Amino acid sequence: MGQTSEQYQQIVQNCREIFKQKTKDYGTSWRIARASSLTDQIFIKANRIRTIQETNENKVGESIEGEFGAIVNYCIMAIIQVRDHKHLGLELTEVEAVDLYDQVAEEAFELMQKKNHDYGEAWRDMRVSSLTDMILMKVLRVKQIEDNDGQTIISEGIDANYFDMLNYAVFALIHLTN
Repeated sequence: MGQTSEQYQQIVQNCREIFKQKTKDYGTSWRIARASSLTDQIFIKANRIRTIQETNENKVGESIEGEFGAIVNYCIMAIIQVRDHKHLGLELTEVEAVDLYDQVAEEAFELMQKKNHDYGEAWRDMRVSSLTDMILMKVLRVKQIEDNDGQTIISEGIDANYFDMLNYAVFALIHLTN
């Protein structure tokens, strides 16, 4: 489990650095987006990964690793939007944005540790293509919950699904970097 924790933290640190650099370039323009728009961005990224996996052809040239990293970052942004959309200003400082990022990333890490314990690191035996499919399945679940105005009868809420997608994307990146 120690190896997983180290690998996980390194992947998230890489994603955090990209988030930080993009915050310098674009500010927190993502704050204008509704969570549903971020869900659609995650769908677009995951669907592109799946298309490349199925066709073995990448015409745009952006890497699958970059797309999984974008999924991590979009999930963190979406969690922030779902939880704090009305309490935060539209413009955040870089420090505020990265602080929120770190809080969500830490929560995702803690959740991963708990689930990894209970599931016995089953993800290590999964294919990257299966992780992609799991992300797409979770995106479709979130879209349905969003269409139901956030209401569920028995299922986990939206943020739980974002956390799962985030962690699946990190697991895929661990596979791809080994």
